[in-house]
Amino acid sequence: MPRPMKGYFGIGVEGISKPMNVGAVLRTAHAFGASFAFTVAPATDEVDFGWSNTSSTEQSVPFYTFPDVASLTLPEGCQLIGIELMDRSIDLPSFRHPRRAAYILGSERHGLSREMQARCHHIVKIPTRFSINLSLAGALVMYDRVITLGRFAPRPVRSGGPTEPPPVHIQGGLLQRNRRGPDDGDA
Repeated sequence: MPRPMKGYFGIGVEGISKPMNVGAVLRTAHAFGASFAFTVAPATDEVDFGWSNTSSTEQSVPFYTFPDVASLTLPEGCQLIGIELMDRSIDLPSFRHPRRAAYILGSERHGLSREMQARCHHIVKIPTRFSINLSLAGALVMYDRVITLGRFAPRPVRSGGPTEPPPVHIQGGLLQRNRRGPDDGDA
């Protein structure tokens, strides 16, 4: 279950031609707690993503389809973040996610259109040697958002898990039972 974080995010794809990728992005968005999902100018008239969207995301997360880049509307104050492997893109590990964001991935073959790039407030890239699968790229960006904006114990300096003590017990005092041994009388 995603850890609580301030703000919200949505994720979308532009010019997508492979329904399985849309379904995988939607399923992952649902798992990471996305507030909405969308497509922009999908390459097919009807997008059937049932095989890969096994969590039936569209029944739990608002899903929008925009016919073109110009018709894309986002909530007020929401920053559009492109995900594209380009020289001028910001490396994802160095990017500070806005609290209110919508992430957009480009088509499998051509990436984000120039028109979509112009609409983006920022463009980030996953520091890989070459392009990776679209749905995997979306998952990595959502994971990065959750670990940087979610509420987790800080990473330790050494290998392994957190070294901090567990949170202080706040559900009331500790319950102690009085155990009697054989020498405590009335045995």
